[in-house]
Amino acid sequence: MNLPCLLPTTVTGSFPCIGTGGLFDPYKKAVMFAVSEQLRAGVDIISDGQVRADMVEAFVSKFPGISGKSIVGKIRPADKPVSVSDTKHALRKAKYVKGILTGPCTLSYALQLQTLVYRNKEEAALDLACALHEEAKHLAHIGCTIIQIDEPILSTGAVPVDVAKKCLSVIFDGITTPSCIHTCGVLKDIAPEWTKLPVDILDFEYAVSPENLDTLSKYDLKGKKIGCGCVKSSDQKVESVKEIEKHILSCVDVFGKENILIDPDCGLRMHTKEGAYQKLANMCEAVRNVRAEL
Repeated sequence: MNLPCLLPTTVTGSFPCIGTGGLFDPYKKAVMFAVSEQLRAGVDIISDGQVRADMVEAFVSKFPGISGKSIVGKIRPADKPVSVSDTKHALRKAKYVKGILTGPCTLSYALQLQTLVYRNKEEAALDLACALHEEAKHLAHIGCTIIQIDEPILSTGAVPVDVAKKCLSVIFDGITTPSCIHTCGVLKDIAPEWTKLPVDILDFEYAVSPENLDTLSKYDLKGKKIGCGCVKSSDQKVESVKEIEKHILSCVDVFGKENILIDPDCGLRMHTKEGAYQKLANMCEAVRNVRAEL
């Protein structure tokens, strides 16, 4: 895949939900704000901000077969696209937009299994993957630059990476848009399988888990691009530009400047709007400085 520029900046997940209200769509202003703030910060590949709900509720509330936090029947695709409307708004404002979907393994383990349709959550995850395949097709059709699947559950070891491999093959079947998986947490125990997942981009947490860089340096990534989390999502403190530059340069030393994207470790939903903006702005300034050095 070709990246839009050297060391493109992007986002990993959510932005603070600010400015809700309105008779027909209470979240419209929040989406507009999230998009505008990413652009104001200088992010190269933005998202819709994921402001409508948490990463689980946003999807499971739309899939037939799921009621509340329980799987109660066979899971089927949503009646209409879940994230396309907000992503279209982002695409009207920016050339490069990432569509972000919560992964089927993470979704299945956030739900209670209350049906005999599935023997276990791994089986449910495969049907969730089928439902997400339809969403991914919609995102590809409207012109997303990247489609990212969030699977934070994988680093805990609760779900075998092999299940995620099967699910990713289902989600991206027939889709040519560059694919990405994001997994936060420490990757040491899953790295042998995780680095072989069938995606174009492997996105990981580095700022708060620096040991991941050493772990991934030991593997042949076979041409995959790397998303390097260089800003801490779990810390309200805004890192200095110099601190972020050091993180970026460490990743460049390992993976090469042509092979990486720069983003926060994870979503910024729990930050203030000012803090989230400043983290992104400092990240983008740090990237510009590193580009000039390189």
